[in-house]
Amino acid sequence: MVRRHSERKLTQNTNMRGGNGTVSILAALEQDKGEFLGKGRLFSTITLPPGASIGKHTHENEMEAFLIVSGTGTYDDDGTITTVRAGDVTYTAPGQSHSIANAGDGDLVVTALILFQ
Repeated sequence: MVRRHSERKLTQNTNMRGGNGTVSILAALEQDKGEFLGKGRLFSTITLPPGASIGKHTHENEMEAFLIVSGTGTYDDDGTITTVRAGDVTYTAPGQSHSIANAGDGDLVVTALILFQ
């Protein structure tokens, strides 16, 4: 299967997880099409425009990783705040919490993956 960019499902999420602004989520795989084989629920490109964020939330029985594609962000790693840039990878283990905010003048683009424990 090849899913062309134009065929990928695009959604907008305002105040995602209690965050600020509206983020764009461009799906690479889709859970409702059975593409995770029951092992996950998200593999997407998430774009946070300047000032936007995804609020702090906890992952229960699942992990989430972000690959920072471009931009600069402020990342809350279960209470530890750090700056993330292109090429960095974050990992949130089951039971841990995280948030991310765009800290730059341009878009913050991340590839996100959520897999079940």
